[in-house]
Amino acid sequence: MQLIEVNTPELAKEFLMVQVRMYKKDPNYIRPLDKDINNVFDPKKNKLLRDSEAIRWILKDGKGETIGRVAAFINKKTAKTFEQPTGGMGFFDCINNQEAANMLFDACKNWLQERGMEAMDGPVNFGDRDKWWGLLIDGFTPPNYGMHYNFPYYQQLFENYGFGLYFNQYTYYRTVEDPLPEKYNEKAQRILSDSAYSFRHMEKTKLAKYTEDFRTVYNKGWAKHEGVKPMSEAQAATVMKTLKPVIDERIIWFAYHNEEPAGFFIAIPELNKVFKYVNGELDLWGKLKFVFHKWRGACNTMYGIVFGITPEHQSKGVEAAMIVEAGKFIQGNPSMPYVDLQMNWIGDFNPKMMHLVEQVGGRIYKTHATYRYLFDRTKEFKRAAIIR
Repeated sequence: MQLIEVNTPELAKEFLMVQVRMYKKDPNYIRPLDKDINNVFDPKKNKLLRDSEAIRWILKDGKGETIGRVAAFINKKTAKTFEQPTGGMGFFDCINNQEAANMLFDACKNWLQERGMEAMDGPVNFGDRDKWWGLLIDGFTPPNYGMHYNFPYYQQLFENYGFGLYFNQYTYYRTVEDPLPEKYNEKAQRILSDSAYSFRHMEKTKLAKYTEDFRTVYNKGWAKHEGVKPMSEAQAATVMKTLKPVIDERIIWFAYHNEEPAGFFIAIPELNKVFKYVNGELDLWGKLKFVFHKWRGACNTMYGIVFGITPEHQSKGVEAAMIVEAGKFIQGNPSMPYVDLQMNWIGDFNPKMMHLVEQVGGRIYKTHATYRYLFDRTKEFKRAAIIR
């Protein structure tokens, strides 16, 4: 077997196509957009590459056939926020062969060790956690946009190598029209009767204001998480710019206390319902297909990508009030095409959020696992710390 670094446009194309060929007979597979993968490794698109590093490899067998791929990376903004300097590996695909998988894992480990890392997490993204994060280990159904889909045997390849479970991340599901539990409504009423609180959905005409409100809540609620840095104005603007083409302002909601942002729930139409028709290419023909299938109502699932309440307003019922107000607007609305709601990943290190989603009738639909591998095998392995 031969490990080859991806350093030409032809090899970059092969890095994409090896996955396409491997999954061509799997009815659940939806090809990611080529540009979404390529942009991760493009310094013009991924600002992390200005002061961080990434590398890709493909693996060929003795006959010259590509049988695997992987990437390794060091995010210098987060690498040293852990107990030991930790790099990442991701975009892993491999035939069901432990020797082949070990060659890919070893390449990542050796590259990261040479650069001072003492552990690697995987499979993860070189960037934000909202995409390409975690190995699918339960719920082998078509993937949501930006989420990994893989064969079940990948779990054994990781665990046989010595990766330990760092945390599970859950995707929850419920139907849009399911009524909210009565106790939840009662909890919400305490906040809804308080005139200091208000709730409203986003307005595209005021995108700059809602971008800053999003950043305010995010930095209060997420920056304390291990491995998460505060979000800058530029980063928040990039997030919203990325979302703008697919925003349905009616399913993005904010909570305010005396007009100060206190929480948000951001959902978008589940894009893979449409992207499955474009075969990875959002060229002119792909865009026409996208518009056509969107027009015919293919996007009938709401995809909750992030949900948060600032610490000072948690455990008061603010999240319940926001959901109840959104429900009044969304449920029974004939202009809404949505049938299902999927809430994207909630780590098992966040039991408060898990409980909150379960309170509104959510049930675990899929499980992805983020693994960690300590290079010093004598060190004690620790799971992600629980957020209290």
